[in-house]
Amino acid sequence: MGWIPMSDKTHGSRWRVHDNGGGACTLHPLFVSFLLCISFGVFYMFHLFGGSNLGYENSVGCQDDNEGSWGIGVFYGDSPFSLKPIEDMNIWDNRSAAWPVANPVLTCASVTDSGIPSNFVLDPFLYAKDDMLYMFFESKNPITRQGDIGVARSMDDGATWEHLGVALDKDWHLSHPYVFDYNGQIYMMPDGSRNGDLRLYRATEFPLKWKLEKIILDRPLVDAFIIQHEEKYWIFGSIQSRITCQHLEIWYSNSPFGPWTAHRKNPISGPLNGGRPFLYNGNLYRLAHDERVRVFKIEVLSVNNYKEVEVNLGMKNPAKGKNAWNGARSHHLNVHRLRTGKWLAVADGDRTLYGDVTRRRIVGCGLIVTAGSIIYIICWLLGFVKCLVTHNLKRKNGVYLVWERLKLRLRLNINPNTYTGKFIFALLVMISVMIMCVGFWYIYGGNGADKPYSVNSRFSQFTLLAMTYDARIWNLKMYVKHYSRCASVREIVVVWNKGKLPDLNDLDSTVPVRFRVEEQNSLNNRFRPDPLIKTKAVLELDDDIMMNCDDLERGFKIWRENPQRLVGFYPRLVTGPPPLMYRPEKHARKHNGYNMVLTGAAFVDHDVAFERYWGKEAEPGRNMVDEVFNCEDVLMNFLYANATAGGVSVEYVKPAWAIDTSKFSGVAISGNTQAHYRVRSQCLEKFSRLYGGLTDRKVEFRRRKDGWDL
Repeated sequence: MGWIPMSDKTHGSRWRVHDNGGGACTLHPLFVSFLLCISFGVFYMFHLFGGSNLGYENSVGCQDDNEGSWGIGVFYGDSPFSLKPIEDMNIWDNRSAAWPVANPVLTCASVTDSGIPSNFVLDPFLYAKDDMLYMFFESKNPITRQGDIGVARSMDDGATWEHLGVALDKDWHLSHPYVFDYNGQIYMMPDGSRNGDLRLYRATEFPLKWKLEKIILDRPLVDAFIIQHEEKYWIFGSIQSRITCQHLEIWYSNSPFGPWTAHRKNPISGPLNGGRPFLYNGNLYRLAHDERVRVFKIEVLSVNNYKEVEVNLGMKNPAKGKNAWNGARSHHLNVHRLRTGKWLAVADGDRTLYGDVTRRRIVGCGLIVTAGSIIYIICWLLGFVKCLVTHNLKRKNGVYLVWERLKLRLRLNINPNTYTGKFIFALLVMISVMIMCVGFWYIYGGNGADKPYSVNSRFSQFTLLAMTYDARIWNLKMYVKHYSRCASVREIVVVWNKGKLPDLNDLDSTVPVRFRVEEQNSLNNRFRPDPLIKTKAVLELDDDIMMNCDDLERGFKIWRENPQRLVGFYPRLVTGPPPLMYRPEKHARKHNGYNMVLTGAAFVDHDVAFERYWGKEAEPGRNMVDEVFNCEDVLMNFLYANATAGGVSVEYVKPAWAIDTSKFSGVAISGNTQAHYRVRSQCLEKFSRLYGGLTDRKVEFRRRKDGWDL
């Protein structure tokens, strides 16, 4: 059927169905081409991301894995029930520009960078020897698609870790490397349940060489451990069913080598083991897990009876969702008492749930098919798809006649030659394109987390500092809610210049928010020294600037690699000859370079930057800032350039997007652009006389290899 115009006497310029008399489906080449493109795209994505191919031809680790993206973090406390993450301990590591060190301390990148590819690390167990700590863990090999047992070493009580290599690699999956002492020897009992038994290995050259000592139990126990209690040895483990591990089994013996006797209460209701059991204040505790680590106090353990009760572990659950390294789940914890009496713990964590990769592929492909269906409808309405049947079938099939009438009515009411029809068609095309883009994003765009970037396989944190006052509360609430979810933000400091303080309960924040009330309303307050700031890096970010967390994380990485520089998101170029003029970013783009970054969005070393700004040399500049109520960021750029002899003093990072929320609230400080630029031009002239020029400090765009300064 096709469309032909009806006579003017009936429906004017409308359309009616024309019967071509054929008996088959006729497809327009345009629609056929579209279907072929979609088909090739879907098959290519399945080929590229299919589990059977993923990783076999690529030895690089940290690939998307359906089991997760696990990492390992470190915690400290006065007891096993008061553990806090390492970032709260304010431990600094100059070698990796981690000021302070932040979790996770061991990731797939840590292992892969040592030459051994890994997709994730989990199940950490600690072992102390010769004043050093060793951590044994499962490492998912992307080539064999199974777990190996890796080992790392720490010589600073767990603050930093050096990956040593693979301790155990078998033809089957290994995990849960439980390491313990017995009769002066070091043994490991990993989970090798997929091989159908429980094996004990002895260290021949600790920590990297192990020899099979004995198969101690012909039973595929999952996540098993051995403990000594009341002159007997006890194995706790679970049996893996096709669906889940729902019950514990307990076995006992007079020796770790057996023979083992099953407990009379088997199977015992209880969650899967979640780490090494521990003694505290004379009580024995078992760690377990579902999506989070749980702890159970063992009240009775004998050959005839067993009883445990759950107690509160006292660890706070992460509040940053996918942006937190352990935001979705954690299923393993190992506590260890240090020589100092403090307690150290290592725990694994993941930002997504099991099966996230498959879910994203299914949703993405479903959206692509939906977009194709919309295109099909468009082509059908335009007559590019013509499905016809024989006249006999038409006469016999009443459903077909109803369907033909429906198509006719749709085509009569959606005329592609009218403005309404064109609008509908254009809208459908736009919707299909948007749906297809979202579909490809689900497949290619990762798990949606704005993850931090490591430097030398280490992570750190920074403090976010904003200056505001009572008329901009709307901006502040949105600012705090958004940025407190960014992975590397440790604290938000609000420099309060005037007005009534808001109630902290009105701010939706996942990190501490601290108000610093100033006596005088001055832009110089932005850079006032603050001994309560716990991080070396401070991101000075205006309360009316909204960017995504990934932009902040990229800027933080560049700053950690260049902590002596200002690292910002808004470049400016000052060019001569005098009189100097302040110009917008397009001037810098036109001349392919910059020599300033605005500190309304810039990372600084707060000790260095604030000391420079409040030094005696900067006093004339600060006086002018107070005089014109402007130019504090310009002054900071001159001070950095003056302190950097002939080198680069600023770095630019291009944000993916940035929104000025003051445009919506009507409280912009610099509403009159021309007047604002005139004042800043005066500042350029005066600061040049006081601190030297910037015109010879030009830095070109696209200079760095990371491509973030385009």
